[in-house]
Amino acid sequence: MTTRAKSRMHTVAAAAAALGLGCAGLLALPSTASAAGALTVQYKSGASGATADQSEPWLKVINSGNSSLQLSQVKVRYYFKADSADATYRFACSWAVKGCANITGIFGTLAHPTATADRYLEVGFTSGAGSLAPGADSGDLQLRFYQSNWQSVKQSDDYSFGAAQNSYGDWNKVTAQVGSSLEWGTAPEGNDPGGPTDPPTDPPGEGATLFDDFNYTSHSDAKLSEHGWNVRSNSGGPGVPGATWSPQNVTFSTESGNSLMNLETSSSGTGESTKQTEVLTKSMKFKNGTYAARVKFSDAPKSGPDGDHLVQTFFTINDLKAPMADDYSEYDFEYLPNGGWGESGNILYTTSWETYNPDPWQAVNQHTESRQSFTGWHDLVLTIDNSTIKYYVDGQLFGTHDATYLPERGMSINFNQWLIDLNGQTSTTARAYDEGVDYVLHVKDQVLTPAQVAARINTYRQAGTTFEDTVPAS
Repeated sequence: MTTRAKSRMHTVAAAAAALGLGCAGLLALPSTASAAGALTVQYKSGASGATADQSEPWLKVINSGNSSLQLSQVKVRYYFKADSADATYRFACSWAVKGCANITGIFGTLAHPTATADRYLEVGFTSGAGSLAPGADSGDLQLRFYQSNWQSVKQSDDYSFGAAQNSYGDWNKVTAQVGSSLEWGTAPEGNDPGGPTDPPTDPPGEGATLFDDFNYTSHSDAKLSEHGWNVRSNSGGPGVPGATWSPQNVTFSTESGNSLMNLETSSSGTGESTKQTEVLTKSMKFKNGTYAARVKFSDAPKSGPDGDHLVQTFFTINDLKAPMADDYSEYDFEYLPNGGWGESGNILYTTSWETYNPDPWQAVNQHTESRQSFTGWHDLVLTIDNSTIKYYVDGQLFGTHDATYLPERGMSINFNQWLIDLNGQTSTTARAYDEGVDYVLHVKDQVLTPAQVAARINTYRQAGTTFEDTVPAS
């Protein structure tokens, strides 16, 4: 890692983020509820085509028991087959009698995939949904989910889908639990929803939180600064000598109602023509807890020849006060689509830093890497508690790093895209690369699972919240 680390030092100036699918597997237990369950679930398809822009499972929960039913104890699962092995999905509530703010939806994977199911959508209720008296029902839950890349979904091979179900009726191809007890429906063979290895799916307590959906108009939008962000324009590393950091190359757009931030890095083969991009928090107040972002990596430029040694990132960092200072901290997701740092092809690094000495170079860090393409949207989660640092990609544990590398003081949250050198592509033809960012989340002093992160993001979006920062100053 020496050649890599020498090229990627961050300066003090540089210090001045659909849903993941990482749920744990299910045990192979009996998968059919008893006939005398405490509830019944009815289903109607809001989109009946074999393929559709989105799946629309409309549901209704009925209290079939003899006592009051707390909806916050109910979990309903709709089973489907993913459109591709790496597909990720987003949940939305169009309308609900109980209020969409009181409806949650997360995705999970099945430990025992079948021909018609390898994923599920789990629908739950917050305490605000209240209870149902015996014989009462929840009213309409007009729900939908769609691919994170906005491609169409194939429904005809989904276990829970019913093309002819154009009015509400009992539907045993969805399951429902009350607590850990299966009370309704038949799961795909070998996949009981009550298995004890299921991760917690309810959003945890609120906690001090930074959430930003990047709902801005441009790099000069006054709200960016008001919300604590700096769009970098000052000189300095990392990157190609002579390159500049261009605020104008940070742009914002809306796709299918969702706001996105884009970082463009461009070059014509010289340091002076290289324009890099970085967006970072002005405050270094973030330390232990959960960090999450949805980031779009790109293997190819949007224009011009390919091959540059590009770095696309999501990371936290503070300043190195002196060579080998023991209170330095940095935690990185870094994707190199064209190699660099001695690598010849795609590679994703996660790195936890204790300290370094810039000259002569000496580094103290721990890293995990994967040599494959990560082009497209990915849910990135970093958790830091008092003993461990963990990195997750699309819900799957990617790397676990030791307590030696825990932070001693607060850090900033950063996104940047830059060129290591100009050796990968020597052409003087102009080219430009994009890195997309959907949202960023930090929850102070709480370790969230990827499923809990997804539920938290869904709660914000259902409530129409685009920004929140309750993290106290360090």
